[in-house]
Amino acid sequence: MADEKSIVKGKEESKFVKFVKNFPKAIARPFKNMWHELRKVTWPTRQDLINYTLIVLAFLVFMGVVIGLLDMVSVSLTRAI
Repeated sequence: MADEKSIVKGKEESKFVKFVKNFPKAIARPFKNMWHELRKVTWPTRQDLINYTLIVLAFLVFMGVVIGLLDMVSVSLTRAI
């Protein structure tokens, strides 16, 4: 019975040692994968980036106006009631 416990304990220690040895690799692996994926990305040109930014800003202004108008209408309806 004592032999069985020492065998089990020996396996646990070897798993722990294996875990400690592989821990830095396990931490670094996602960053390596991320780096490889980022190298595959097709980055936009400066002009594309400016165009996309202007489109987003125009959409934000448009939606701000729409929401503002809806708010004004709802306030006037609420006051009328």
